[in-house]
Amino acid sequence: MPVVECRQCGGSVEEAFRFCPWCAAPLRSKLVEFFRPHPLVASDAGRALRVSRYLGPAAEERHVRFSVWNEEGAAEAAISLDEDEALRLARFVAGSVTHAEPRPTFVGKLLAVARR
Repeated sequence: MPVVECRQCGGSVEEAFRFCPWCAAPLRSKLVEFFRPHPLVASDAGRALRVSRYLGPAAEERHVRFSVWNEEGAAEAAISLDEDEALRLARFVAGSVTHAEPRPTFVGKLLAVARR
């Protein structure tokens, strides 16, 4: 197993670990979001798209990973994009979506009821 150095305490840690066993510092920082499939595409029922944005001080650590998960909770496919390619994808998706009215939030609904 490859070994890395913990940024927090300097201890040696196997790369597969998510947290340092010596100081409990996270070894990777990431943001994760799941997206549901289109409700009218029957072949996608039970699947989800998981998007993970890996953060880190070095450019080679920062990337965005897309994975397709099945109803058993297993990833069927995955691909990582560097930051430039992820930005290109974001522009492509944003440019092809028509802007609909945003869904009302819970707070928005409460405010609407209070105004009556």
